[in-house]
Amino acid sequence: MSYRISLLDKSPVAKDDTPGDALKHTLRLAQLAEEWGYHRFWIAEHHNTSQLASPSPELLIAWVAGQTQRIRVGSGGVMLQHYSPYKVAENFNLLASLAPGRIDLGVGKAPGGLPLSTQALQRGVQDKETFAEKLTQLDNWLSLPAGKDAEEILRATPVPAQSASRFLLGASLESAALAANLNWDFVYAAHLNGDKTLMHEVLNGWRNKSQRDTLVAVQVIVATDAQKADELASLIQIWSVELENAQRVSVVSEEQAQAFARQAGSAIKKIARREPLLLKGTAETVRAGLAALSQEFGIDEFIIDTPIADPTARFQSLRLLAGVQPVKSVSDFAAEHEAW
Repeated sequence: MSYRISLLDKSPVAKDDTPGDALKHTLRLAQLAEEWGYHRFWIAEHHNTSQLASPSPELLIAWVAGQTQRIRVGSGGVMLQHYSPYKVAENFNLLASLAPGRIDLGVGKAPGGLPLSTQALQRGVQDKETFAEKLTQLDNWLSLPAGKDAEEILRATPVPAQSASRFLLGASLESAALAANLNWDFVYAAHLNGDKTLMHEVLNGWRNKSQRDTLVAVQVIVATDAQKADELASLIQIWSVELENAQRVSVVSEEQAQAFARQAGSAIKKIARREPLLLKGTAETVRAGLAALSQEFGIDEFIIDTPIADPTARFQSLRLLAGVQPVKSVSDFAAEHEAW
């Protein structure tokens, strides 16, 4: 079974790098991903962290789309709970007008940060609408065509000739059903929850409700040998946290879990290390693993998350996965193509 491969980038800030360096790496990786044959390049949203430099994927999408030619560029994803659906529709209609046929709007339910940033983002927001209600509003704004009586009709302008493609990111039957009901694409977030029993259940439920493709996000680490891949993978953690106030979140360390609880003002009810769906090893090993997953779950497209901060290792991993010969360092990428 054939499948497409796309990328999710979080603009990680490596040791001794600045956020500006991280953003330059994101742009260069997008340009190389286009050259290497990846289908999409998505940018994540994370707030109030010195480790990641992308709180606003919309801005990076515009920057990246303007300096690439063919690859689809999008969000993975916009954290809709913080924003007006109308404003999100305006942003992505504008992006779709700037880069026709190349823009993806991915939407997520997670906060994208700890409670302090959530409180700051939502300060002044009066409505108490559910996520499903906000997503439905967003879909409506994106679906309104251009009208003749501009003063009489509220639209999310500019209305593009081709709207952004729409994706809901999630890992539950509820999310899959919501995407299907709105006729959106759905991306199963196995890079955060690799429980294969749950994955089978959700994807089977998705296919029962939608004829659209099956997309799955997975973590991937490729190196020139298995030992190096194991070393890189040993640094990765995902923790599931449930507070007594019923809030649930995924974090990257026990320390972050404790910080989440302190900022939320609620004690931790449950905490457990969660296993993401992580493929690691040589390019041959990882490609075989992707093919097996595609066959087992009927996956049409993988969204690859390579959770490595070091740009040399991250670029190398994705270069190897694409079947391109490795180079020695990030500076070699620049020398081989163009100056950064």
